[in-house]
Amino acid sequence: MREVLVRRLQGRRVARVDVAPKGGPIVIRDLTTLGFASQVEGSTITSIQRRGKFLLFGLQAHEAGAPDLHLAVNPKLTGRLQLCPPDAKKAGPVHLTLSFDATPLELRYVDSKTMGQVYLTRDLGLIPTYSEMGPDALDVSLAQFRERLRPYRGEMKGVLIRAAFVAGIGNAYADEILWEARLHPYRKRTSLHPEEVERLYQAMRTVLLSATEIVRREMGEEIHLKPRDFFSVHLRDGKPCPRCGTSVSSVNANLRITNFCRTCQPGGLIRGM
Repeated sequence: MREVLVRRLQGRRVARVDVAPKGGPIVIRDLTTLGFASQVEGSTITSIQRRGKFLLFGLQAHEAGAPDLHLAVNPKLTGRLQLCPPDAKKAGPVHLTLSFDATPLELRYVDSKTMGQVYLTRDLGLIPTYSEMGPDALDVSLAQFRERLRPYRGEMKGVLIRAAFVAGIGNAYADEILWEARLHPYRKRTSLHPEEVERLYQAMRTVLLSATEIVRREMGEEIHLKPRDFFSVHLRDGKPCPRCGTSVSSVNANLRITNFCRTCQPGGLIRGM
């Protein structure tokens, strides 16, 4: 997504901002308290970065001498960005629309359940949980991974999705990483042997790098799409494991679905079963 947005939007001036009344205060958060639309309109997108699950737009203020701003998008589970012509069909309920100079183009934030947030701030540290994030999952060495893992004692699925451990791994990719590493999602961190920790680290890199290539190819310029049909176990309950053929298991716990293969990922205590 970031690659497409850099290519299509970096250097562009925001000509208009539309905030939908319904869901606006829930989704759109002006941490400057000076007016979301009035500050973003006329600004220029100078950079687009990703940190963990946040997309960060650097905005150069339109008024001389005014401080630069950050537009931080945290889509969470149901939010998406749609980059499209103004007459394109909406990819979902639209909460925010940015229109741009020169060519007809819109960037929409759509969210069917208003779970995500879009923040406007001068200080990223003011965004809830942002400063608590660890380094990006692909930016840590094996030695750093081992060291960061050491303080945690709980179940491995829960550890992997903690942004304070490493940033950027959600529920779906945690399932995929643990399957790749042949580790049970409910294994305690304290039960892992050193070679299993290394296997987990290599699986994390393999899964995330491979998925990036697949999503880049399948999504193309349609950044609101969310390719998921290449997953090995996540959301494949009852389907055969691609490695051994055992039916993929599913457990609902802590308000999230966990999928795994009982043959390829042995061990671990599953609550309620």
